[in-house]
Amino acid sequence: QVRLAESGGGSVLAGGSPRLSCSVSKFFFSTSCMGWFRHAPGKDGEGVAVIDSDGRTAYAEAVKGRFTISQDSSERTLYLEMNSLTVDDSGTYLCAARLVTLNDRPSWEKLSDYGWWGQGTQVTVSA
Repeated sequence: QVRLAESGGGSVLAGGSPRLSCSVSKFFFSTSCMGWFRHAPGKDGEGVAVIDSDGRTAYAEAVKGRFTISQDSSERTLYLEMNSLTVDDSGTYLCAARLVTLNDRPSWEKLSDYGWWGQGTQVTVSA
């Protein structure tokens, strides 16, 4: 059973640069796409960034140039480097995985495409 566990959230001042991690319990990087999504109060869940097993990445417009997604297959860990945070970046960040790569399905932001989810880690940005 694949399990994903996020860590690294917390309270951050605007402009801060936390790093989120997602530990995957099973080797999942060979044929997969893994990503970060976020839920904010009063808003729909949204895709933040994804990376697939070929190293292709995609980012939401709101975070391009500020966030970087990466993965370490030897550590079975997915990362999200976050920079220049604003209060609009606050929310619960969840990592998720699907079996289809970005090459096979370039569309990546549909939450229902992802069959495995972590519990989430809260990021609260204060001005």
